Amino acid sequence: MSLHDYNILQLSHNGNVHPRRTTIGWKLCVKWKDGSTSWENLKDLKESYPVQVAEYAVSQGLNDLPAFRWWVKDTLKCKDRIIKAIKSRYLKRTHKYGIQLPKTVAKAYEIDRATNTDYWHQAIIKEMKNNAVAFKFLEDGEAVPVESQWIPFHMIFDVKCDFTRRARFVAGGHWTEAPTQMTYSSVVTRDSVRIAFLVAALNDLDILTAGVGNAYLQAPTREKVHTTAGPEFGPENIGKTVIVVRAMYGLKSSGAAWHARFSETLRDIGFLPSLADPGVWYRPATKCDGFEYYEYILVYVDDILAVSASPIAIMKTIQKAYRLKDTPASPTDYLGAKIKPWSIPNETRKVWSMSCNQYLKEAIKTSNWNY
Repeated sequence: MSLHDYNILQLSHNGNVHPRRTTIGWKLCVKWKDGSTSWENLKDLKESYPVQVAEYAVSQGLNDLPAFRWWVKDTLKCKDRIIKAIKSRYLKRTHKYGIQLPKTVAKAYEIDRATNTDYWHQAIIKEMKNNAVAFKFLEDGEAVPVESQWIPFHMIFDVKCDFTRRARFVAGGHWTEAPTQMTYSSVVTRDSVRIAFLVAALNDLDILTAGVGNAYLQAPTREKVHTTAGPEFGPENIGKTVIVVRAMYGLKSSGAAWHARFSETLRDIGFLPSLADPGVWYRPATKCDGFEYYEYILVYVDDILAVSASPIAIMKTIQKAYRLKDTPASPTDYLGAKIKPWSIPNETRKVWSMSCNQYLKEAIKTSNWNY
């Protein structure tokens, strides 16, 4: 054992010798998506991009060096366990509520024939009808647009708690390389949500929540992609080339495209984004008694939270431009937290409580991997 090896070892309280867990003195040159480069401390990169750094260390033969040896192997093992658990959970989940879940469109039709029903067929028709505006079929002999990339699509199947079958047509966005400026989309933070509930209680404001139906399909796609029609498009269209013209679930830029589209709508009705949190939109308002305040709209992708003395008016305005999934109602949950009104003794105004119990239950269920 060399002197250097002694320097990177440490003695524990029980007399055992362990490798010293340190990354002191190590920096890596990082090339960012915009093409710029910078030298960053290994300790920061290890915390922010553990898997990428571990894979780089192995590819460069650095994983046996003291600064990498104590964590790289465990990080890669953890990555493999997570991927294996996710794949296993998806493949093993063959039934939900006692109903068989298909993995492909062909299997869905096979289940319908075997059970003498058309539940999955109707779910596929409903999904493809909703997505019809997102596709343009090329005529025979018509050339594919320049720079358009072929990507696969697949159908994801699920069963709701009322046993309604559900199908979701998703793009294989992982096949594309979209620049950061096309894909970044901000969402409201949980801290902002808590502050909004506090503001509502202090100013005696009401809160309504609703979700925009097929939100992404409201915006044009930012990526040039096409696919080949499968059986979900109908037997007469199988094999045809289909150009994607709307933002589809699965495409990297769809979130940003929808965000830009909805932002235009909010600006048109007088709302401005907060500098502290772009997911919070506000505009001045006045109550019937002359009290001046700000109305707020909190946006998390397609989930909307309106805070106002008359939030239903805001929701009706939005409903003129978009289809809402459900009737706007007082929130019972938001971003994983359970919400309910709360009364304080000797106080007439309504306040709100937020509980993380449901969020923790789902988080534990999701992270229940076999280590």
